[in-house]
Amino acid sequence: MTVTTPDAGRAATTRPARKPSQRQQLKAQKRAMTPKERFVRRLPLLPALVLTIIVTQLPFVVTLYYSTLDWNLLHPEDGRRFVGLSNYTQAFTDETFRTAALNTVLMTASAVLISMLFGVGCAMLLDRKFFGRGVVRTLLISPFLVMPVAAALLWKYAAYNPVFGLLNAPAALFGAEPTDWVSKFPVASIVAVLVWQWTPFMTLIVLAGLQSQSLETMEAARVDGAGPWQAFRFVTFPHLRQYIELGLLLGSIYLVQTFDAIFTITQGGPGTATTNLPYFLYLEAFRAFDIGQAAALGVVVVVATIIVSTFALRVISSLFKGTEAHA
Repeated sequence: MTVTTPDAGRAATTRPARKPSQRQQLKAQKRAMTPKERFVRRLPLLPALVLTIIVTQLPFVVTLYYSTLDWNLLHPEDGRRFVGLSNYTQAFTDETFRTAALNTVLMTASAVLISMLFGVGCAMLLDRKFFGRGVVRTLLISPFLVMPVAAALLWKYAAYNPVFGLLNAPAALFGAEPTDWVSKFPVASIVAVLVWQWTPFMTLIVLAGLQSQSLETMEAARVDGAGPWQAFRFVTFPHLRQYIELGLLLGSIYLVQTFDAIFTITQGGPGTATTNLPYFLYLEAFRAFDIGQAAALGVVVVVATIIVSTFALRVISSLFKGTEAHA
């Protein structure tokens, strides 16, 4: 008969204290600091903070002021008149503005989703070992390193040209008539350029996720009889989810600002088929010279971008928190 003393039972159920995480340690250190120590610690950041305020916040305040004025440089005799929020009312009731907003969402969503699909496929191929993998990786990444204006010019004259463009060369071999791709498919032409340029970005993010995947987990899935598709669906894809979400969010933030391809290839046309918010803002500011209306549009675009960026940062922060908890 075995007798267990209370001390022995207590010792058996006692667990070692959990070590606080790095974030908890940093919070504890901040709470222990005096206000003077906190100020001294943040003092080196003060010049950068002042410069950021001067470069970004002061111009935004001036833009807010301009957005309340009726001021057109084509009519200097009218001067500047305070009109309150009428520029914002005019912006939201303008059909061209609504079309530009819809085009922005359409082109951004299409380019981001298609780029991610191609990026996942390319990353799956580049994750395998084969001869010349380093060269292939460099070639796939190179479109992302090309300047946006240079890439747009390349596609406009080397690919989309109806006379000697590369896309019409295969059709000419079979006697087909050349196609003016930009005129017939303007939105698809812009999206194709963006997909070509941003697929390497998505590939790099997904490839980083693939290379961080545990080999033991994949081996266990194969031992359990999982095929390639089942292993991707139930093992690889859940692991890549946070990387895919990160790529989609960052791609959306960058692509919503697309201007170079539209300005170079389509000039917003035909009509307003490819006019997005940045290009519409350019038309109001540097074609119509309507400073008040352009300032109001700029404020609307900035506020919308802040909302999207805040949502993106919250999601990214939750992803990193989930990674820390898993670790």
